[in-house]
Amino acid sequence: MNKMNKDPLFLTLSQIPLKDKTVLLRADLNVPVADGKVSDTTRLQRILPTLRELANSSAKTVILSHFGRPEGRRDDKYSLRPVAKELEKIWGAPIGFVDDCIGNTASKAVKALKPGEILVLENTRFHEAETKNSSEFASEIAKLGDVYINDAFSVSHRAHASTEALARLMPRAAGRLMEEEINALESALTNPARPLAAIVGGSKISTKLELLENLVAKVDYLVLGGGMANTFLAAQGLNVAKSLIEKNMIETAKRIEDNAKKHNCEIVLPCDAVVSTKMEHGAHTDTVSVDKVPAGHMILDIGPDTVNKIDDVLSLCKTIVWNGPLGAFEFKPFDSGTNAIAHIVGDLTKENNVMSIAGGGDTVGALINSGVIDELSYVSVSGGAFLEWLEGKTLPGIEALK
Repeated sequence: MNKMNKDPLFLTLSQIPLKDKTVLLRADLNVPVADGKVSDTTRLQRILPTLRELANSSAKTVILSHFGRPEGRRDDKYSLRPVAKELEKIWGAPIGFVDDCIGNTASKAVKALKPGEILVLENTRFHEAETKNSSEFASEIAKLGDVYINDAFSVSHRAHASTEALARLMPRAAGRLMEEEINALESALTNPARPLAAIVGGSKISTKLELLENLVAKVDYLVLGGGMANTFLAAQGLNVAKSLIEKNMIETAKRIEDNAKKHNCEIVLPCDAVVSTKMEHGAHTDTVSVDKVPAGHMILDIGPDTVNKIDDVLSLCKTIVWNGPLGAFEFKPFDSGTNAIAHIVGDLTKENNVMSIAGGGDTVGALINSGVIDELSYVSVSGGAFLEWLEGKTLPGIEALK
């Protein structure tokens, strides 16, 4: 059963009139571009179901998006033109482009659209009013269409004009990608099948403090890796030599451990580690117990005993949420631990019907590196929005759809 369809606060594409309407579709076309060419089309591929449904409904689709950080002024380096060309290739039919998102130029281009056709408007951030969430700017955009669809969960943590103010001015609904993302996250944290484990990696506790504090109250197991695990090990009195730690977060780590105990959440830390004196490709490594890290060495990955320990924990679970790599995966061989856990999660998803959800920039990169990204239940391409949802925060773009 579609959870959003059960929630009367959210309308979906199935619940809003689309035939012959001009639809303002907020998508996320903020994709990597090098030398004028899109190097990763994942985000473009993911909006295709919404585009197909709109086209099949004889809607005229007008796409709104930001691209980069042009600081409120026109800058050709941040033009969406090359992205629109790439989307046209993927779509397989002509897609129009116009070099503004408001005014006469945009209005004429929208009026010229025929049912089923698509038009991409220029970068909304070429206007300073976009990031200021200006209602006047949103009103100018609203003149171009009849219906607002948000299919950009990845930017819905920002209260910008095209994600928040505009939604409050028009009939509105969630696109299929937005719907899919919310459903996946709801099933992971709001009403999960238990036991529930969260895997959290990355370098610093300080950047994920709210996440950790929210998760210990919600999950049964919190699996920690990466640099943040080093700080927890140091908080237990272990000498981690030259490993990255945040000395000013040691007391915080102790507090998180105490809160975890109060909520019957088991924190799972590394018991062995891959260490080296250098963080570089092909560096010489040793595998040691975490209480025997040699002087001058850094913990750069989890060891095989830790992989087995995590495997034992995850095998008990029905739901797994993952954010952050467990080692310095950018440098081989320090990607081995993350790769091993990725394969374990993929196998559990297939064989045990575990619900597995991962997200965040580094997480997606690590899963692509592991080769098992397609084996998880859902992988979010959202960065900040995914993290803020896990932190339990309210996302302005989602609230505006209610």
